[in-house]
Amino acid sequence: MSTTCTALIVPARLSEPVRIETIDASLATLQTLVEGNIEAITRGDWHAYLNDEGKIINLPPNLRAGHLLREAGLYLADIFCGNVVFLGEGEHGTEADTPEYLIRLAEQLFNIELAA
Repeated sequence: MSTTCTALIVPARLSEPVRIETIDASLATLQTLVEGNIEAITRGDWHAYLNDEGKIINLPPNLRAGHLLREAGLYLADIFCGNVVFLGEGEHGTEADTPEYLIRLAEQLFNIELAA
């Protein structure tokens, strides 16, 4: 069973814009967006999905996602590589829309306007 959710997508390549997208939050969709097998980082009411082999397969570092994660209170001594997909956490660990405050934080950090 999959769920349709509003995701915050932070591409690793700076030439690609940070965006809000309505996605089918299935494993297959998440794997496509991060270009491989996923790894999840959870913090409170949201989580971030990234490629679990991003560094090994030399995906570009995702400086924007790292900055957003730190500003959202997650301090990991790691470099995130490849695209990162942020989703909210619903009841019983189900996928949900990205929390509004996380979208607003991304808008402030990257000086962009995201249509939610």
